[in-house]
Amino acid sequence: MPENSIVSLARLLRSSRRSVFFGGAGVSTESGIPDFRSTGGLYNQQWRYPPETILSHTFFLRQTEEFFRFYRQKMLFPNARPNPAHEALAALEKMGILSAVITQNIDGLHQAAGSQHVIELHGSVHRNHCTRCHRFHSMEEILHGEGISHCACGGVIKPDVVLYEEQLPPDAIEEAVDAIAKADLMIIGGTSLAVYPAAGFAADYQGTLVIINRSPTPLDRKADLLIDQPIGKTFAAVMHLLQEEETTNS
Repeated sequence: MPENSIVSLARLLRSSRRSVFFGGAGVSTESGIPDFRSTGGLYNQQWRYPPETILSHTFFLRQTEEFFRFYRQKMLFPNARPNPAHEALAALEKMGILSAVITQNIDGLHQAAGSQHVIELHGSVHRNHCTRCHRFHSMEEILHGEGISHCACGGVIKPDVVLYEEQLPPDAIEEAVDAIAKADLMIIGGTSLAVYPAAGFAADYQGTLVIINRSPTPLDRKADLLIDQPIGKTFAAVMHLLQEEETTNS
């Protein structure tokens, strides 16, 4: 782990009055959840249909049973636990440094780690509602079901995740845009910035920018600090440094 990068990130966090974190699938890979576009990612696995097709609104409507077969096998990870990146972000929020986590992930691990202000652009696997009566259903109900998940009323249950062909939740968009506009430091982590419109929010940011990602992103040239290291290990090292400084100064 390059020490100068850790020192630089710690310095930026200390001097920030209001920072935000914008993250993607790479934030959860160290928790055992595969990402989408890396060599072993979801989009490089062989299925009868491409994942982009299966995870579309049209496919959900027309081939619902196949959708749920894929969804249960590849999108639900009930045993996943927060990794050092999730834990560090929650700690930074408690320290008054981080104002918001904006995530493209649907796994709920930021909340599990203790983060309070989490803006979920793509929804959550932990929320599911009947398309007929709108009754809430847990992830466990979906996970342990078979075939198409139905409500007691007979309606089909739909996960509250944003599928291809669907729009992002307007309230999440508004909240994310507002958080980014007010930030003096933005850390982008674990995302290739290839999914729009979510990636567009980051592209419009004009303040101090840090990118932590194992592969190049379209915004690398714009970054004030670029870290090509695992995000969990990076945040663990930063938090260790910040805590050491706090102990020394107390």
